[in-house]
Amino acid sequence: MKNFEIGQKVAVLDDVVEGIIIDIDDKTIAVETTDGFVLKYQASELVALNQQVLKPNELMQNQHLFKGKHLEQKPKSVFKIDKNIPEVAFDLHIEKLVASFKGMSNFDILELQLETAKRHIEFAINKKIQKIVLIHGVGEGVLKSELEFLYKKYPQIVYQEANYQKYGQGASELYFKQNA
Repeated sequence: MKNFEIGQKVAVLDDVVEGIIIDIDDKTIAVETTDGFVLKYQASELVALNQQVLKPNELMQNQHLFKGKHLEQKPKSVFKIDKNIPEVAFDLHIEKLVASFKGMSNFDILELQLETAKRHIEFAINKKIQKIVLIHGVGEGVLKSELEFLYKKYPQIVYQEANYQKYGQGASELYFKQNA
């Protein structure tokens, strides 16, 4: 598969995801991200970051999987991001949320945007929706950083930048791991 090896550092094309290859099969490559998630990709979706490959003992120190066999730890659940999941997009720009925002402070606007995002996230979790997109815009990055802080409160969320061609720079894709 495109000369990838277990232990090799890779990045995902069109996404802000990096990690180490932990397993390779006929169709997919499992990558443990820097955030600790195990995601599966096709070889065409990956690019090698460098030629350095971690040795088996380095993988053991990091408690990664090696050649499909786990080392002193239960295997991690594999969460595959399916790019074909229908998506629901929510625009968090203040002019989309209220008829008039005159008289609202920046703090009030930010709080309303965060509460709206939280409501959409919890709705998606409760209704077992697999993917949503939150459009936050670019601006100075305050809303984006607050949203990323919010995402980290939900262990079932995997997030990344949304499709640039469709949403531009100011959107996040949220995937929700569902309990079996």
